Amino acid sequence: MTLLAGVLAACDAHAHGGHPHFVDAESLVDLWLAFALVSTGLLYAHGVFRLARSARTHRRHIVGCAISFTVGWGVLAAALLSPLAGAAEQLFSAHMIQHELLMVAAAPLMVLGAPLAVWTWALPPRWRQRVAAPFHERHVRNIWCAISTPFAATLLHAVAIWMWHVPALFERAEASVAVHTLQHCAFLFSALLFWWTLLKPARDDARLGAAVVCLFLTMLHTGALGVLLTFSAELWYPVSTAGAGLWGLTPLEDQQLGGLVMWVPGGLPYVIAALLLAARLFVDRTRISYDEAEVALQGRPR
Repeated sequence: MTLLAGVLAACDAHAHGGHPHFVDAESLVDLWLAFALVSTGLLYAHGVFRLARSARTHRRHIVGCAISFTVGWGVLAAALLSPLAGAAEQLFSAHMIQHELLMVAAAPLMVLGAPLAVWTWALPPRWRQRVAAPFHERHVRNIWCAISTPFAATLLHAVAIWMWHVPALFERAEASVAVHTLQHCAFLFSALLFWWTLLKPARDDARLGAAVVCLFLTMLHTGALGVLLTFSAELWYPVSTAGAGLWGLTPLEDQQLGGLVMWVPGGLPYVIAALLLAARLFVDRTRISYDEAEVALQGRPR
């Protein structure tokens, strides 16, 4: 982490020295991203191989997790390293597509792939214990328990979304490689926490119901931000929309298109996930009621 911070600081310093250095800084960050993606992908593949070889049952579930993670990993790579990333430097709307891919596509798919468990399997037994040791400490567990409740994770994700869409901060990210990297990290990691908290198997109906509520709340507040951008008559992000003319758009049209991306396609995954969890809650309650009725009928005297 110290090395990465140093690299980001150096990138930021070069970014302010002239455009050619800014391009070099971006290339360096892209190299770090490629290294991180390849490393995590290979580690996950090794973990899946060891897990599948050791498991006698649940292999279908392992395959399903591997497919989900692989698709999410591919979406993440496409969002950060494909030509979309280049278009995002010129178009605000392309930038919004990039952010939505991070938060509502890559994050939930990777969470469904159970990466932490699989990565753990990829490590030698002694390393597993060393990696897990800090998480058994009391203060770490208390912090994790506090932020991994449905409403806490939802609040943290909401803060990240709204804070980084404040015009001054959003425009600052366009001018600095370091700040831009922090912006993407905030979106991705808050989304990973959000989806992990809401999609992990619930032990009770209350937590499952809370997950449904949090998904609808997130859809509402992200949709509200999208509506504000879509119907705003003022240009909030002049720097981020400066290249819109190269694509046949005015800066305001580019901003409005970005708002529409957040409002409609960006909100659909939250609705779909909420409906699926609500259906699961309904099915579980119906099954319990059916089992109780069956027991009552079997105990009735003839």
